[in-house]
Amino acid sequence: MGDVLAGIHATWEFETDAVLIRFERGIRAPKLFQTLRERRIPHEALASVTLSPGKRGTVVLHAVPRVGADPLMAVADGQLKEGCDPYRLVLPADREARAESRADELRACLGPERGEPAERFLVTAPEPPLQFKAYDGKASFDGRNISFRWFWTGASTAKWKAGDQSFAVSDLSGVEWRSPDVLDGCLRLVRRGVGTAPVQPDQDPAAVVFGLGYGAVHESLPFAAAVLQAVRDTDRAVPVPVPAGAGRRDPADIADRIRHLGDLHQAGLVTDEEFTAKKAELLAEL
Repeated sequence: MGDVLAGIHATWEFETDAVLIRFERGIRAPKLFQTLRERRIPHEALASVTLSPGKRGTVVLHAVPRVGADPLMAVADGQLKEGCDPYRLVLPADREARAESRADELRACLGPERGEPAERFLVTAPEPPLQFKAYDGKASFDGRNISFRWFWTGASTAKWKAGDQSFAVSDLSGVEWRSPDVLDGCLRLVRRGVGTAPVQPDQDPAAVVFGLGYGAVHESLPFAAAVLQAVRDTDRAVPVPVPAGAGRRDPADIADRIRHLGDLHQAGLVTDEEFTAKKAELLAEL
């Protein structure tokens, strides 16, 4: 490949194993694109590629990601407006022939797994530290902990009584995001072992709510995607217990797991104590 397609608000560079998307940062570009700046989409993360007529003399090259391949799209869960879809490249109609050629080449690169959900995230989420202002508080994420600091002007009595909150990534099982473009927009952390009682987000200390000008898509969605990526990475670092009487594990497999655990520790996603304890568990399986 090696070709480049420059469209409206983005440029796609076609590499041998991925598509590198660079987003424009002009005043007319969607704010989400300006926040994302650049994304590398491996071919294995794609389910399909289409080319269709657009509006007012344009064509649209659309790459559809596999389910579970991109933390950003997993969190968005179909709530993004068409114009904010980072997988759409809008081009002038006179570039249709080139776009069709690139689409054909991309389709040829898609493997047999394209119709199956991805077992892990294949596209990288925005990196922390990240923060944004919601209607009732300020949310911050440093890569290991998520903090909610309440605003007296917007937080409910229940949240004030609970006090400012801090959640370790290792204590979470997921994150829910509801677009601020609809009523009851919010970001809610899903905690391990905590029931899913129907608590309203404005009463839940594990959630921040959005309002006019607070919790905008381009701030809260990348934040939620980064948290989800960290939660999944932490889950993958937890060793699987070996049943009593089971044979010894393959030393090479144990070594790979320890290396992965070390990467998470170096990235700040696992504490010193967690790293030491889990490494000892893995070594005990040899």
